[in-house]
Formats: sequence, C-alpha cells, structure tokens
Amino acid sequence: MADAKVIPFGDEPRPRRGSAGGRRQHAKDGAPKRSQGPGAGPGPVRNPAPLAPVPEPEPEPAPAGGWERRLAGGLAFLRRRVTGEYDIDEFGYDKELTDQVLMSLIRPIYENYFRVEVKGIENIPSDGGALVVANHSGTLPLDGLMMQVAVRDNHPADRHLRLLAADLVFMLPVVNELARKAGHTLACAEDAETLLQRGEVVGVMPEGFKGLGKPFGDRYKLQRFGRGGFVSTALRAGVPIVPCSIVGAEEIYPMIGNSRTLARLLGVPYFPITPTFPWLGPLGMLPLPTKWTIQFGEPIPTDGYPPEAAEDPMLMFNLTDQVREQIQHTLYKLLVQRRSVFF
Repeated sequence: MADAKVIPFGDEPRPRRGSAGGRRQHAKDGAPKRSQGPGAGPGPVRNPAPLAPVPEPEPEPAPAGGWERRLAGGLAFLRRRVTGEYDIDEFGYDKELTDQVLMSLIRPIYENYFRVEVKGIENIPSDGGALVVANHSGTLPLDGLMMQVAVRDNHPADRHLRLLAADLVFMLPVVNELARKAGHTLACAEDAETLLQRGEVVGVMPEGFKGLGKPFGDRYKLQRFGRGGFVSTALRAGVPIVPCSIVGAEEIYPMIGNSRTLARLLGVPYFPITPTFPWLGPLGMLPLPTKWTIQFGEPIPTDGYPPEAAEDPMLMFNLTDQVREQIQHTLYKLLVQRRSVFF
C-alpha cells in the first residue's frame, strides 16, 4: 500500500490577513476598527504573540529493500528444505521447489533466449481438468519445458502444467529426479486420468520421439498421433482437449542426419547430426536462438459424450484427427505470419 503523503505542521496553510482567524481586522479606510463595547476607545495596536515552533514529525523508517526480502525468503526456503517442511504429491511433484528454483532457472531461456510469445492462453480453463495436446520437435524436448513456463507465467489463474513424459526420461539418473520434482509423470493412461480427475492441467505430445527426432526437411509436418490414447483419457475424465501449436523449436537443432549405430550403442532412439554437432563438440550442443510462438487453440469439449464413448474406436479416430488438423492448420498460419526465424 502506498505511503500517505505527510504534510509537516510547519507547512500548514495559515489564515490570510483580514480573515476571521487573522491578526486583526481593518476597516475599509485602513484604520483599525474600534471596539463595540461600552466606553471603549481606540486602544493601542499590539503585535500578536509569536507562534511557538512546532516540531517536525520524525520520518517513518524506510521499508526493507527488495534484496532483504529476497534474502529472508531464501533463508526461509532453505530452512524448510533442511527440516523437511514441504509437501510433495504421490507423483513426486514439489510445487515450492518448482516455482522458486526450477522455473527461475528455465525462465531466462524462455524470456531472453527464445523470447517466447504466447497466444490464446485464455483457452485453458481457469479451473478443473484440461488436456493440452501439442506438437513435438527440436531434437531435445525443450518445447515441453517452454510450454510449462508459458502456462505458469501467463495464465490469469496461475495454473500449472503437468507434462506426460516418455519412459526414457525416467531412466536417466539426474533427469528422472528433476522431472518428478517439476511435476512430470509417466505417459500412461492411469497417471493421466488420475491427474485430470483431480482437476490438473495435463500436457501431452502424442508424436513422441517420431516428432522429436524427425529430419529438418520434415519440419512442421506433424507425425502420426499414435492410437488416440489421449482422446480416450480425456473422454473418461470428461475434460476439454486444448490443441497447442509451437513454432520455433524445429530450428534450434537442425537435424540433417541420424547415426543409427551410435543410437543403438547408447540405447537412445536416435543420435542427431546437426551443422554444429558433433563437429564443434560440447559447443555444438548449444541451441540456436530462434524466436518462438506458442498458441493455445479453441478447446474441444468431451463432457457431452456418454461413458461408453471412450471405447468407441471410430469416435477416438475422429477426435484425434480433429485435434491433429487443428494443430497443423495453426502451425501453417503462424509460419505465414512469421517474418524471420530469429527475429
């Protein structure tokens, strides 16, 4: 709350000469007025007694600076981590750690490196469950992290996005722990349905590794969306499907080749070859600073279908195709509007 403006007593306006509260009143001809009492005569004009000086009010202490508040908050955060006074859910999601640490580490990349522009964030409902379905690309899954920050920082209801990740994510020692802390969980129907029925916003990228590791020549061409399992999950939970189109991720690692032999040796789906990797070594792993746009489309409701609709393969195929077509159409529209990959 803004501080009220304090006027020192010494600066208060005093009554003007000639007013009821002034030193003395004068007649029109400038002579002092005579007293109206009986036997009163023109008395001497006396100077008024000098006003006693009024002490200035002591200034209020200035509020603590921003760095002091941040320091106090940081110390309190460390105390809670040491004493174990923080909450995680059964999936391992640590909301406090995500908001104060993990998002703070990703946000500079989101704001200053990729300069992400977000559109249609209001299409994600303010409460209740929702399934966000997005295209997947970029060789490394940075698009999922950028989408998570986009929802966290731009949604008016401060919603959090819980991503469904592939098995490989949870097989890597350090990545597994960080993914759990950030709210990600295994891409299976049981976990997704549990989160949706709890009222969470869940994100899924049905292209999987087919979209993430596709060659640069196939950029912005959506791959197959699997068997429509995400549609069946949304139907069972009765939540809307929000299509999401991401432009900019395709160019961060232009994949011009794939070493299948190295991929088999390392146990990964593909081993990318780009214009900078592996030729420049670790420096070649730095993504190109492309300009990103993330657009959330009109939600597709599913609550009007009967419970047995989740087992109807034709309905699942039609809804899957509808979601895919909407994402692809929005990608083409954003590409036409884009004037430069980097600016």
